[in-house]
Amino acid sequence: MTVRLPLRSQLLEITPSSDLESTAAALLEVDSQEVPSLAGLQILAVDDDEDSRNLFKYRLEEVGAEVVGVGSAREAIAALRASPERFDVLLADIGMPDEDGFSLIRQVRALEAGGQIPAAAITAYVSDQERQRAIESGFQKHLAKPVNWTQLIRTIAELVGRSL
Repeated sequence: MTVRLPLRSQLLEITPSSDLESTAAALLEVDSQEVPSLAGLQILAVDDDEDSRNLFKYRLEEVGAEVVGVGSAREAIAALRASPERFDVLLADIGMPDEDGFSLIRQVRALEAGGQIPAAAITAYVSDQERQRAIESGFQKHLAKPVNWTQLIRTIAELVGRSL
């Protein structure tokens, strides 16, 4: 059995004898020619799913960022209070238990130090109404899950005033 998937302008074939690790790497690839460097940026990524946090860390560190991942709004606020000037960008999931991303961004914006950090909501809630709610709550950007890595990297660069 062979499965054919479009990958950029190429066709990727996966067969039972294919090296699955290299196939997965090809599917996750971000063309460094297409995205700005995030070198030197400190990013705080908030997601209750550990695998998602690890993936954010892995993907963003590939383009030069340093990423701290936390699993809750409470942990994010603690990190921002401990080092208000440390982080350049906040990425936050909206759908988290206990306190959601909307609650988190309202708390962040209320902080005296560090409260103006550029922030993007990364969420499966993608309706126009949810997008508007995220912006009104204090996020500058709203991105859909599953994440388009090139779009995310460009969004982070835009949030901090970097360009290609």
